[in-house]
Amino acid sequence: MLATYATHPEHTRGRLFDESESAFREPFQRDRDRIIHSSAFRRLKHKTQVFVEHEGDYFRTRLTHSIEVAQVARTIAGALGLNQHLTEAVALAHDLGHTPFGHTGEDRLDELMKPHGGFDHNAQALKIVTSLEHHYAKWDGLNLTWEALEGIAKHNGPVVGELPFALAEYNARHDLELSTHAGAEAQVAALADDIAYNNHDLHDGLRAGLFTMEEIAELPIVGEMIRKVDGKYPGLDAGRRRHEALRRVFGVMVEDVLVTSKRLIQEANPASVEEVRALDHAVIRFSDHLWTDLKVIRKFLFSRMYRAPSVVEMRKRVTKVLEELFAHMLANPSDLPDGWQQALKGADETAIARHVADYIAGMTDRFALQEHKRLGLKG
Repeated sequence: MLATYATHPEHTRGRLFDESESAFREPFQRDRDRIIHSSAFRRLKHKTQVFVEHEGDYFRTRLTHSIEVAQVARTIAGALGLNQHLTEAVALAHDLGHTPFGHTGEDRLDELMKPHGGFDHNAQALKIVTSLEHHYAKWDGLNLTWEALEGIAKHNGPVVGELPFALAEYNARHDLELSTHAGAEAQVAALADDIAYNNHDLHDGLRAGLFTMEEIAELPIVGEMIRKVDGKYPGLDAGRRRHEALRRVFGVMVEDVLVTSKRLIQEANPASVEEVRALDHAVIRFSDHLWTDLKVIRKFLFSRMYRAPSVVEMRKRVTKVLEELFAHMLANPSDLPDGWQQALKGADETAIARHVADYIAGMTDRFALQEHKRLGLKG
């Protein structure tokens, strides 16, 4: 049973290209399944969060992160009476637009693309599911429902001001109402993303030896959970101690979102998903107190993990790889694969640059390094 403020499948605004719906799957289930079967989703296996793909088998990739986000999102959506299928679809798609080499790659590609409209991974995810996937006979993209596309475009909130080129281009032909909040399902996906990366970055940083359990015991939430584990399981081995503490941190974040969101929904009392969109604030949120604690944790991770000397050194190396790949492909578009060259006939510099950015953004860490070596670039 879905809540009145949930997104009900029978009231979907439909798809850009008309097609008959399944007799045994609701529209948002089909959205989820199409995302899972897409090429871009499979490539997430070899795209990393913080560490480069070859640095270790235990570190999170974009694929494992997306699966974790989807699991958290389904749990929260179910507890709030929301549509779990739509929530999962948005959660699984939220990182499709990321470049190789994590945020390092995105930041550099955005700088390189400034003369040509910039680069934004959320806009790129929308472009992937609406045009860059080429599998269906009747259309480009996955032909997802309006609600799934809305969630991908604005799960982090309304998109205002100057729009990323890819987002503006699609919105001109299929209005996603970017100035409003998304439905509660997409808002859940956004908070599930925060929960997942706050937890697994602590886990990956510990495994990489960038900091110790004793150091994170000084952090809010984390320290309390470590003390609870030590009190209940004295003498527990290091691996189990770490896992027990961090899974409790996970639980604290999920519980806080549920309690806070239930209160906000009750106060707003929306009678439909349209009323959720019309609100001037999100209804899925952390409490102010927990958000303050999470900012302390993020500050610690920024200094001790994202700016750790070993990570910074690798960032420099992969930034150079991406820069040289972009410069080479822009100057030599004939080195693009045959299928990518066909769209370049009569294209100007900006069109070529956007095409090259699409190609590079779709690369995995491994493939980017292989292409860089194959082309004989300096590095």
